[in-house]
Amino acid sequence: MPVFIHDIATSVPEGFSPQQEIREQMKTYLGKDRKTEAIIHRIYSQSGINKRHSVVEDFHPGKEGIFFLNGTQTRVPPTTGKRNELYKEKASELFVTIGQQLLDNNEQVLKEDITHVITVSCTGFYAPGPDYDIVKKLGLKNSVQRFHVGFMGCYAAFPALKMAHAFCISDPEAVVMVICTELCTLHFQDKTDVDNLLSGSVFADGSAGMIVSSKASPKKGFKVKGFASSLTETGEKDMAWEIGDTGFDMVLSSYVPDIIKANLPDVINPLVQNYGLTVKDIDYWAIHPGGRSIIDKVAKELNLLEKQVEASRTVLSNYGNMSSPTVLFVLKELMEQDLPSGSTILPMAFGPGLTIESGLLSVS
Repeated sequence: MPVFIHDIATSVPEGFSPQQEIREQMKTYLGKDRKTEAIIHRIYSQSGINKRHSVVEDFHPGKEGIFFLNGTQTRVPPTTGKRNELYKEKASELFVTIGQQLLDNNEQVLKEDITHVITVSCTGFYAPGPDYDIVKKLGLKNSVQRFHVGFMGCYAAFPALKMAHAFCISDPEAVVMVICTELCTLHFQDKTDVDNLLSGSVFADGSAGMIVSSKASPKKGFKVKGFASSLTETGEKDMAWEIGDTGFDMVLSSYVPDIIKANLPDVINPLVQNYGLTVKDIDYWAIHPGGRSIIDKVAKELNLLEKQVEASRTVLSNYGNMSSPTVLFVLKELMEQDLPSGSTILPMAFGPGLTIESGLLSVS
């Protein structure tokens, strides 16, 4: 039985800053010496990011908030609890916004048709959670089955899509709403080691969702063909989340792009060979833009044309790395290009472990 992604909706917080302005801000607040200033300048200038959105006013031009005193110094770092209060308020709004967009964009899907809601996030927690907010605020049936995928990082859209796919295979009447929301900038750390500077230069806030079902749709979408998952032999300490007293501590090592590159064959080859394909048969690659070097390494290793990874670079430039929603932003970018029916797309994302998740889609 075929299963389809019928629509993808995206949203970001209203506030944003150009990457160049954030760079100068970080040099002011964190550049304790000329060497640190030079490292910050280089990291931000070579990020491939034009702007990033955030719910934190500190990162908006001319604003003060929970991290900085305007133009002079950093504040005492807010506690994890304080950050999570802001997460609960702002994340709930984004989850509901995406759910409403999905209903508004799909006239053939009524709110009474939704059978399952899957929410995804690793940047905050509360209960009743965002799944509850979606059901109540959108007026979905109280009998809707609700699931939450938590603390899995940038690749978490894939486990959520796998769950949705399984629900639709087991029940032809299932209509699944999947929504990923991350507020990564809440967990900014005022540290100057390279890992923290890298994290601070790429992470941003955003939300994305999709409608998944086995029902026919008049809209062009994506047919889900398969998935692949792999844990690398190295990399456990190179990408990780931990809950600290002053926010979530993110480890993002500069070695990550090379680890991903070295493990690509173990993930990609079995997936495409299972469908009698080769890497050359894949038309477009929806690579999670965790950073510019990740896209560069994958494209070079697989001899991809620039047009095959253009959607990933566009999302990185316009939004940065929003963790779990980001690969859906890339797929949305491809969906809006009105690709020929039958075109093959291989999405992939990376996260703690180091975990590489991928899938195979075709334009329906």
